[in-house]
Amino acid sequence: MRVVVTGATSMIGVALIKECIKNSDQVLAIVRKGTKRLNRLPKSDLLSVEYAGLNELDSVCGDGRTYDVFYHFAWDHTIKEERDNPLLQEENIRTMLSAVQLANRLGCSKFVSAGSQAEYGIKQEKIGPDTKAEPIIAYGMAKLAANYLCKRLCNQLGITYIWTRIFSVYGCNDNSNTMIDYAIKQFQRGQVAEFSSATQKWNYLFEDDAGMMFYLLGKMSVEEGVYCIASNETKPLKEYIEEMRDSYPGRAECVFDKNAPGKVVTLDVDITKTTKAINYVPKVSFNEGIKRVIEFTEREQ
Repeated sequence: MRVVVTGATSMIGVALIKECIKNSDQVLAIVRKGTKRLNRLPKSDLLSVEYAGLNELDSVCGDGRTYDVFYHFAWDHTIKEERDNPLLQEENIRTMLSAVQLANRLGCSKFVSAGSQAEYGIKQEKIGPDTKAEPIIAYGMAKLAANYLCKRLCNQLGITYIWTRIFSVYGCNDNSNTMIDYAIKQFQRGQVAEFSSATQKWNYLFEDDAGMMFYLLGKMSVEEGVYCIASNETKPLKEYIEEMRDSYPGRAECVFDKNAPGKVVTLDVDITKTTKAINYVPKVSFNEGIKRVIEFTEREQ
């Protein structure tokens, strides 16, 4: 299999590329010029890199050979201050359509793209591929619009279209300032970590399992449509936090605010469609995954 990956240095992009190389698949990674995360990519003769920003996809030419699957992870304006800006998020819809056109030029027969749990809005029930999408911020709205428009363009071009909705993926290459990042830093310093009541249901998926799920969605013959990318384990967020705390026996402490106000997001996910389609269930428990993250964090200090 020959694949193209945008957002190649992202957490899931790296995990996917490692899985491709493990299976002797050729990878063209499209990365931004001047990226400081290039060292995340594995060293391999199977990997080639081409530099282009999201507004420069028209310049990507590959190596003259055709490719099979196009994975699109790149998305601009993801920081908190820009996620609810409609004008900025609209740019991502246009660049996704450019990515579909690039996939067509490179001969790809399948397009696999990354949607988000934000497309659903706030749900209290179990969430699956057929749950009604009701986004409440511009980021989720743009993802949903991109899904509809890119599906239409792929259908017109004869490209198999797979849209995923990613829930809470974590790992060694995760962004900073996440809840997990905050908790680990507090525990490492021996400082008290403070949280809301954390009673809502939550779902965490380790990066390696996410990479494998994406790999198989591209590799295998699956029906077009929406696939949830999440773990098969859902439990109260508080229990995940306490598992992290217990990784630092005798020196970690956390407190929960029982009076935290407001309606909170609940992530209770049904991944039955995904696991049946790819014949794979996530293998890395949260306990094992968080140990890997802690070990990586300590090595990097």
